[in-house]
Amino acid sequence: MAIPYDKRDQFDKIQEGLLPGETILAVYDAIGVGTGFLGLTDRRVVIQDNSFAGKKIAITSIPFSRISSVSILTNKSFAGQFFSSGHIAISTGHHTYEVEFRGDEKTQHVHNVILHYITH
Repeated sequence: MAIPYDKRDQFDKIQEGLLPGETILAVYDAIGVGTGFLGLTDRRVVIQDNSFAGKKIAITSIPFSRISSVSILTNKSFAGQFFSSGHIAISTGHHTYEVEFRGDEKTQHVHNVILHYITH
């Protein structure tokens, strides 16, 4: 089964940083200010944040064991249909990371994978 990803260079960055025995589950491009992408492995969430001063980029790894909650933040139109983007909020108890994706299906997939790993 193919691993879902949006951009090959983002996938490659995640692959380069894998720990021995770690597997990539998905890599999705993020939209909005600051964030470059979010990657999911079978051990952690990896977020690239481009919003640091001086053109610095942070790649943050969040082990599933450190995640206390995951939320979907989405807007509904008056007709009840979801817009073409959705937000995910990942809380570690001390910090909440928000990432916006193109398409609710990506948001739902990220949410479901994280929820699976933090509840098992």
